[in-house]
This record gives sequence, structure tokens and C-alpha cells, in this order.
Amino acid sequence: MIELYTAPTPNGHKVSCTLDELGLEYNTHLINILGGDQHTDEYRLINPNGRIPAIIDREIDGTAAGGGHAVFESGAIMMYLAEKTGRLLPTKEPQRSRVIQWLMFQMGGIGPMMGQANVFFRYFPEKLPAAIARYQNETRRLFEVLDSHLGESEWLADEFSIADIANWCWVRTYQWSGVSRDGLDNLDRWLAAMTDKPAMKSGVQVPPMNVDILKDEKAGKAFAENAKSMLQR
Repeated sequence: MIELYTAPTPNGHKVSCTLDELGLEYNTHLINILGGDQHTDEYRLINPNGRIPAIIDREIDGTAAGGGHAVFESGAIMMYLAEKTGRLLPTKEPQRSRVIQWLMFQMGGIGPMMGQANVFFRYFPEKLPAAIARYQNETRRLFEVLDSHLGESEWLADEFSIADIANWCWVRTYQWSGVSRDGLDNLDRWLAAMTDKPAMKSGVQVPPMNVDILKDEKAGKAFAENAKSMLQR
């Protein structure tokens, strides 16, 4: 059994979507990141970096509390789960390398740039136009890289993989970052194909939220206001 420690964020959804796509059984433990659960001594035994998500694989001997192997960092968790099941990450080259390259594209590009766009566009107490433009423009450039590549390939690598899941979980939140995807027809096609997958639909509901901040303007403003406290931690 997998124990999933998560919150309703793109990085959290990367793992829940992967778990659902792989059909693995798991228990969900909500980490209230606005309340600071990620900074407790108990949680840092699972993830020393004090971030979400993290997992404990109870089927593997390890040092995690209660037994099991703890894994942190969303990309590392996705690779671990794919290798555990033999799915979503090829074992042969160059197919394996292609998946890992696009996974790292999300880890080193899409995620950090959209994350900083979120900070300055939504959370930072002062509006700094230069900072907002910097991260929104770079995010748009990365979207264009995806769009160009997806004009030549149905999926980011040779077949549907963890690279698609990782990038989709972030790109789908483009409105929250204030980034346009106008004119990116290949990206739109891929987003629609991903959204139609049952495991993606279920995975982004883990853990469940009472409202969708991407669609409910009032709820979004309330979340953004509360999220400002995280900037101090």
C-alpha cells in the first residue's frame, strides 16, 4: 500500500494522477500547507525539505515511521512508481531518455516559471510589473516549446508517459498564472486529450476540494490571500 502525503497543487496532482493511471492502491493524507503541516518534525521525517508531495511505500523495507520506504520530490516519486510497475517509463534507450528529458523540462522549467508567475501575479503583496512580465513571458515561451514539439508528436515522448502527466498538471493551471495559450493549437489538442483520460480527471480531485479556485473567482481570491502567508515560510 502507498501512503500519499499531498495537497491540491500541481505537484501534488502529478503523483495522484500517476497513482490513478497505474491503478495502485493508496491512502491519502492531506497536508495543510497553509496551516504549516509540512514544517512539522513528524512530516520532515518523511520529507526533509518540508514540501509536498511525499509517499511511503509500505511494501518496501525502510526507515519511515511504521515501516516502509519514503520518497520525496514529485518527479522522483513519479519515476519510482513507474519503475515499480513497469509502466509509463520505458526501460530501453532512447525511449527512456526522451521521457526523462520532458519530465525534467517540467521540473526545471514549467514548474518553477509558473510557480514564480503565481507568486508575483497572485500572492506577492506588491505588484511588480517587471517581475510579473518576466515569469509570464518565460512561461509562454515554454508553452511555445511544448506546442512546437506536439506538432510533431502525439505525446511528449514516443508514447503516453509520466512526462505528459507532469507537464499537464501544471499547464492546465495556465489561467492561475495569468498566461495566455492563444494560438497554441497543438498544445490545446494535447491538453484536451489529457483531460479526457479518466485517471487525470480523478487524480486532480485528490485530495478533494470544496471549490475549484481555477473557476470560482471568489474562492480564488480567498486562496491567494491566504497563500501570502506561505511567502514568509
